[in-house]
Amino acid sequence: MTDQTSGSLLRLANPAVFNRLADRLIAPFAVLTLLLFVWGLYGAFFVSPPDYQQGETIRIMFIHVPSAWMAMFVYAGMSLSALGTLIWRHPMADVAQKCAAPLGAGFTLLCLVTGSLWGKPMWGTWWEWDARMTSVLVMFLIYIGVIALQQAIEEPNRAARAVAILTLVGAVNLPIIKFSVDWWSTLHQPASVFRMDGPTIHGSMLGPLFIMGIAFLMLYITLLMLFMRAEVMNRRAERLELLAAEAD
Repeated sequence: MTDQTSGSLLRLANPAVFNRLADRLIAPFAVLTLLLFVWGLYGAFFVSPPDYQQGETIRIMFIHVPSAWMAMFVYAGMSLSALGTLIWRHPMADVAQKCAAPLGAGFTLLCLVTGSLWGKPMWGTWWEWDARMTSVLVMFLIYIGVIALQQAIEEPNRAARAVAILTLVGAVNLPIIKFSVDWWSTLHQPASVFRMDGPTIHGSMLGPLFIMGIAFLMLYITLLMLFMRAEVMNRRAERLELLAAEAD
C-alpha cells in the first residue's frame, strides 16, 4: 500500500471527513442507482427472453441472484470491518459494521423470499433443507444475532468487540454457502456465472443480470453512506450530551 493510499484511508477514518464526503456522494449515487435499476429491470423484463425450461419464472433470477451476491458481499465487508475494530481499532470500522448489518440482513431475507418464490414452480416446494438454502438461512440468523448483540450491550467499546468476534466466527459460513453445491447434492445448480471456463448463461440474460448486480451494489453503497452519516451524527450528539452532563 502506498503512502498516498494510506493517507487517504486515514483521512476517511476521521468522522468529519467521512461526513463531508458522504454529503457530496449520496445524491449522485442515489441517482445512478435509480438509473441502473431502470436499465436492469428493462433488460430483465423486455430484452431477456423467457427460459426454454422455466418460462417467465426465470425473471425472478434478476432479483434473487443479485440479492444473494450482496448478502455474501456485505458479510465479507463486515468481516473486514471486524478486523479493523479488533486489530487496527479503526475509528469508523465499528460504525461501518453496525450500519451494514441490517442492510445485509435485508439482502439475505430478499434472497430467501425470492428463492422460495422461484423454487415453488420449479421444484414443487417452497422450502427444502438442502445445503445451500440452509446455509443462507444460517447467515440470515447470524445477521439477526449481530444486530441483537449490538443492541443488547450498552457500553460502546464492549459492544464493538463482541460484535466483531461474532462476525468473524460467522464468516466460516461464507465458504460453506459458496461451495455447498459442489460439496453436497443440492437442488441448486452449480455456479453458472463466476466460473473458470466462463459463464454458461446466454448473453441476453447475463447482461441484465450484471446490470442488476451493479444496481444492487450501488444501492448498498448509497444506503451504507446514508446510515453511517446518521450514526456518526448520533454518536457525536451522545458524546455532547455526556460532556454536558459531566459538566453539570
